[in-house]
Amino acid sequence: MNIGIPVEIKSGENRVACTPSGVRHLVGAGHRVIVEAGAGVGSGFGDEKYRRAGAIVTSSAEKVWKCELVVKVKEPLEQEFRFFREDLMLFTFLHLAGVPVLASKLLEAGVTALGYETVEENGRLPLLAPMSEIAGKMSVLMGAFYLGRHHGGEGKLLGGVPGVLPGRVMVLGGGSAGMHAARVAAGLGADVTVLEVNQEKMRFLESALPSQVHTLYSTEQHIEEQLETADLLIGAVLVPGALAPKIVTRAMLKKMKPGAVLVDIAVDQGGCVETCRPTTHEDPVFVEEGVVHYCVANMPAAYPQTSTEALTGVTLPYIRRIADFGLESAMVMMPGLSSGLNTWKGSVTHEALALSLGKLYLENPFA
Repeated sequence: MNIGIPVEIKSGENRVACTPSGVRHLVGAGHRVIVEAGAGVGSGFGDEKYRRAGAIVTSSAEKVWKCELVVKVKEPLEQEFRFFREDLMLFTFLHLAGVPVLASKLLEAGVTALGYETVEENGRLPLLAPMSEIAGKMSVLMGAFYLGRHHGGEGKLLGGVPGVLPGRVMVLGGGSAGMHAARVAAGLGADVTVLEVNQEKMRFLESALPSQVHTLYSTEQHIEEQLETADLLIGAVLVPGALAPKIVTRAMLKKMKPGAVLVDIAVDQGGCVETCRPTTHEDPVFVEEGVVHYCVANMPAAYPQTSTEALTGVTLPYIRRIADFGLESAMVMMPGLSSGLNTWKGSVTHEALALSLGKLYLENPFA
């Protein structure tokens, strides 16, 4: 199979869809991999490394997009819509509920689009997990940075010092991102509360995380009470394929202290805080209701070497199956891949996504 790896053109995006070692694995299996020149530079992988791995390196984006299977990191942008066609298979992070224009373009062109974020195995999201972990850890680092007075924050050190109480971190959601955010915040010495609705998940968090991490059942009243004293709010609520629910309204956010910080990890799915809107690494923050908002939609791009290696490690087995056996057979061998199918021949094939977009749902034809 011909596999294309284009340059990522999203603002601040330095990741690439596959490492040279991953390319070597695919080429060794008899596949033709075409990499756009410069695709791996931001992650520390120059064109020569891809050539040595057996890839064809080209300066033509069009040549890359003509491949049967195109693998990316982030969703295509408007400049790339012209490459869409009916016999294209696209495998990348899509987050279509948050970008309905992209969804419409994929449907119009009849693209077979698979989203990393909706591939599900035994209740887990294996392709999203490493990026969630990185974003979760980053959320605390970024939050701690912007709490500094010189960066617009209230001037609170999360870990405190002897004789001074530590900062309070409030995490909405106890999934992969939320758990790793809580772990890093606790490691800095902060007082951490994770709000969650799943009792089993709360039991797991209580046993897996340090003692200064507490869990609390997520209700509107509990959220409002916690917001009043929180220095850092981390939004980590996810509904696979669907828009993130607005857990915190503007009226609720007003209860936070001036100079408190919000990091909304769920921004690429619309955000779980009403005042959230996507920002970039070049211009990452804005202030609403006195609260500093960090809402970068591709957070792991700040650490592209780690992110690219981690992403390739989990996506490569799926890419190899698709390339070796075709999409239908790959879905039989790896059933979780079926849930990754978002659009096919002009129809939405993911139920939660269809609901969010207000589109008719076509049951996955390969399931």
